[in-house]
Amino acid sequence: MIENRRPARYAMGDDINSPPRFVLFPGRHHLLTRFQADYLHRLAAAGEAPGGGTVGSGATIVWAVTSANHDNTRRNPVPYHRREAAIERFSLLSGLRSLVVPIFDTAPTDAFAEVTLKSIAVATGIDLTPADTVVACSTPEVAKLYERLGFPIAPVEADPQLRTVPERPWDVLLRLAAGDESWRKLAHPATVDVFERYRLAETVRTVVEDPLVGDEGGLTATRDYRTYVEAFAGAAERKWSAVRQHVRPGRIVDIGCGAGAVLELADREPGLHESDLIGVEVARHLYSECVHKKAQGVFRNANVYFYQRNVLGGAIFADRSVDTTLTFALTHEIWSYGRQRESLLRFARRIFDHTAPGGVWINSDVCGPDDRRRPVSLRLVTDDGNNPGEPRRDLSELTSGEVKRYVESLSTRARLDQFAADFAFPFTFEDLGDGTVRLELGAAMDFLTRKDYVDNWLSETREQFCGLSFAEWTELLTEAGFELDPASAPIRNDWVVDNRIAPVATLTDPEGRPLDWPTTHLLAVARRPRNS
Repeated sequence: MIENRRPARYAMGDDINSPPRFVLFPGRHHLLTRFQADYLHRLAAAGEAPGGGTVGSGATIVWAVTSANHDNTRRNPVPYHRREAAIERFSLLSGLRSLVVPIFDTAPTDAFAEVTLKSIAVATGIDLTPADTVVACSTPEVAKLYERLGFPIAPVEADPQLRTVPERPWDVLLRLAAGDESWRKLAHPATVDVFERYRLAETVRTVVEDPLVGDEGGLTATRDYRTYVEAFAGAAERKWSAVRQHVRPGRIVDIGCGAGAVLELADREPGLHESDLIGVEVARHLYSECVHKKAQGVFRNANVYFYQRNVLGGAIFADRSVDTTLTFALTHEIWSYGRQRESLLRFARRIFDHTAPGGVWINSDVCGPDDRRRPVSLRLVTDDGNNPGEPRRDLSELTSGEVKRYVESLSTRARLDQFAADFAFPFTFEDLGDGTVRLELGAAMDFLTRKDYVDNWLSETREQFCGLSFAEWTELLTEAGFELDPASAPIRNDWVVDNRIAPVATLTDPEGRPLDWPTTHLLAVARRPRNS
C-alpha cells in the first residue's frame, strides 16, 4: 500500500535532500533521444539533478514500457522486444543501470499508476515507493497519477527550467515517418543502431503514414471484434469446403485471416501437412487471437506463422513466392476504405506479383448485381418496428450498445432511412408511399444485405458490398494479369435471401413486374499463367 503524501517536483536548480534509489521512467519508448540520455545520466548516474542538486550516484532507471503487447499500429509502431533492445543499448552507451519491464495495455483507468507499480513488483520483486523513487515523466496527465500517490516528479522534456524546449521522442519519430533525416541527429545512437539493423525506419514510415489503419491497428474503431470472430468462425467450415479443392500446396497465405479459423481447417488437411500456413491480419485484436491460438497448440503443423501487416502498405512476400493466396470477406473492405477500384487493382497486382507461376488467388466475398444501376421498386415492411419519420444524425455520439438498440427498434422501412443517412456511399431514393421506394438495384442490395448488422452498424455502413459486379471483377482480375478458372462464378446466398431479405422485402421493376433476387457473393479462382 503506497502512502499518500505531498509530492515534490524536480526542476533545474532544485536541491534534493533525499537521493532516491530508483528513477521510474514510464512511457512507450519507441524512440530514445540524446536529450533523454543527458537528462537521465545527470539525474541518476552522475549523482546530480539537471539543476545541480544531488540525486544519488548509481540510481537504477526502471523503464516501464507501456503498450508492450502492441506493435505495428500507428500509436505503437515498434514491437516491445525491439524497444527493449534499444533501451539496453542506450543504457550501456550512457553508463546507466537499468531494468526494463513490459507493461501490457489495459482499458483506460485512473489507477494506471498503481497497475504499473504492481506490474513492476511482480516482474522484478521491487516495490517502488515515494521514499526511494523519482518518476521521470513529461506527460502531465500521467505525472498527476503518480503525484497523487506522493511520488516526486522529474518533468524531463517538460521541465520549466530548461532554456530551450527539447523535441519530444514522438515528434522525432514523426520526423522519421515524414522522411526528415534530421531525426538521426536528435535520436540517441542506440535507437539509430537498432532501427538500422532491424530495418525499423521503413516499418515506422509504413505504419505511421498508412491511410487505412487506425491508431490501434484496424480499419475502424467502432467494430465489435467479438461478434466478428464468432460470425467468421461459424462460417469457416462452409468457406473452406468451397475453396479447398482449388488450393495448391506449398506456401499458403490467408490475407485478412481474422482469428485464423480457416487456417485451422487447412492445418487438418493431410495433403497440406508439409505446406507453410501463413496468416496476415491488420487488426490488432484478431492478430493477437491468432498468436494466442498458436501458443496454445491449436495448430499441429509446425510451419504456421502470423504477421500483423496491411498488404496495401507494401509488399510482404517476395515475387513469385506464394502458391495459394486466400482472401475471405476482405476485398470489399479494400474497396471501401481505399480508393475503390484503384486500391483494389493495386491489391490484385500485388497478389499477382507474389504468386508463383501456376499459383492461385482464391477470393470469396460479397458482390454486386450485374445490372446494379438498374432502377427498381423495393417494398419494405413497416409494421416490424418503429417509424420515427426522420433518421437520427447523432449515432456517432452514442455508445455501440445504444446504437444497436436504436437500430433494432426501427422497422425495415425506417431502417432504410437510417442506412441512407449513415452510409459512406451516398445514394438517393424516391418514396412512393406504403413502404415502397424507387432506387438503383445496387443500393437496394447494399441495404438489404446490411440491414441486420446492428452489432457493428457504424462500421458496416462505412463499407460497400455492391461496388463491383462479377463482370467488373473479371475485368479487374484480367487487367492484373490473372486468368479466371472456370470454377469462378457469381453466387446468390439463398439462406440470406430466404431468411433475411424475402420475409421483409419485395423487389419489382418500375412497372411492378416481380424480379428475382440477384447475386450477393462471388467465388473467384484466379490463376497466374505458368509462362508468366
